[in-house]
Amino acid sequence: MFQEMIGKSVSVVFIAVAALAASLAGIAQQAPTEAPAGFDTPTLRENPGAESVSNGIPEPAGDTYALDQSAFERSHDASTGLGPVFNARACADCHQNPVSGGASQFTEIRAGHLDSNGNFVAASVPINDGAATIALRSIINDRALVAQAQEHVPEAENIRALRAALNTLGDGFVEAIDDSTLLAIAQRQADETHGRIHGEAIEVPILEAPGQNRIGRFGWKNQHSSLLSFVGDAYLNEMGVTNRLRPKDVTTIGKITTDPEDQPDHLGLADIDHFAQFIRGTKVPPRDAPLAATPAALAGEALFHQIGCAHCHVSTIVTAPAGTAIDGGTFTVPDALGNKIIHPYGDFLLHDIETGDGIVQNPPQDTAHKLRTVPLWGLRMHPRHMHDLKSLTLESAIERHGGEAREVRERFGDLSREERQQLITFLNSL
Repeated sequence: MFQEMIGKSVSVVFIAVAALAASLAGIAQQAPTEAPAGFDTPTLRENPGAESVSNGIPEPAGDTYALDQSAFERSHDASTGLGPVFNARACADCHQNPVSGGASQFTEIRAGHLDSNGNFVAASVPINDGAATIALRSIINDRALVAQAQEHVPEAENIRALRAALNTLGDGFVEAIDDSTLLAIAQRQADETHGRIHGEAIEVPILEAPGQNRIGRFGWKNQHSSLLSFVGDAYLNEMGVTNRLRPKDVTTIGKITTDPEDQPDHLGLADIDHFAQFIRGTKVPPRDAPLAATPAALAGEALFHQIGCAHCHVSTIVTAPAGTAIDGGTFTVPDALGNKIIHPYGDFLLHDIETGDGIVQNPPQDTAHKLRTVPLWGLRMHPRHMHDLKSLTLESAIERHGGEAREVRERFGDLSREERQQLITFLNSL
């Protein structure tokens, strides 16, 4: 009962925290409002973006949301900078379920090894029959423009993992969460569980603001804190397209273009600017409202809080006020994203639940066996679960939770068959 009361108080706590933070900053604001929800960015072969509806984010001069989405969906080839090593030809190839920007059934390969001090070292991959090497890069690309550039996991790189491509819908609101809110969530977890659950917040570099850091929230290792950093890094690592934030290819074998390949268009916007604008303009994943209103789902939601799932899968967070400067001062939270209530069912922190992949992408080394809590919004669109997509049912995913989540998993195991089904019904409404 105590935990249930705590879980139900989360919304009040974070609304109060956001209001207090705004007051201290001297920013006048109204009561927070719900973020718009909807799968409203359909992927169309003809006239991309023509039927899409954004969350109301303002567009740069001359830009349109349809143009942003068409850039997100545009396929590349060697002549436009694809490769030499890559995983996909377009952003939407990996982020498209059920609409552009959504989750994926694809996984990528990560690899590395431990040095003599037990610290993780990213992989070095020989290519071109050993005549060249792609060094110190944990991602191993599945595809290449030419046979000489094809990567394979070396025997020496004995830490190996698969990771799913993540949902990006609603990530503009995630970017707009204040660092202090994430730190407050981490502290609350430790206080309420006497340290058994303790999310880790790490500061990571902001690529567009050299020398400045912010708390990471994007990627399985929270390796990025800004969406522009996230898409700039992905453009190189997933598609091999160099850009102003990642201006150099990892190999020149098979390369026929000049770096950086992502050049500004007639509006002065590069592809990465359009990508970031598209993601920032997406709505949050919607609930299945009829299912969520059923007695079974409502009972399951109560159980979700009662057994402790909500410690990490936080149901309600409020974004920073409009006008707040973030990302090292390079982006100002607009009205469309500011002071909004979101329901991610995630905390955007790193946890060790004994499913970690051993990979370190940003210090400290203790992140090797930690992963970002999966935000559960849009969960009903996931046919497979967990970071590696190896869980084919929600029950399997829950049963894989150990470490910090061991006691919560055990409480799930103690539920009756009817209670378990109620909890699953609730999850299927997300």
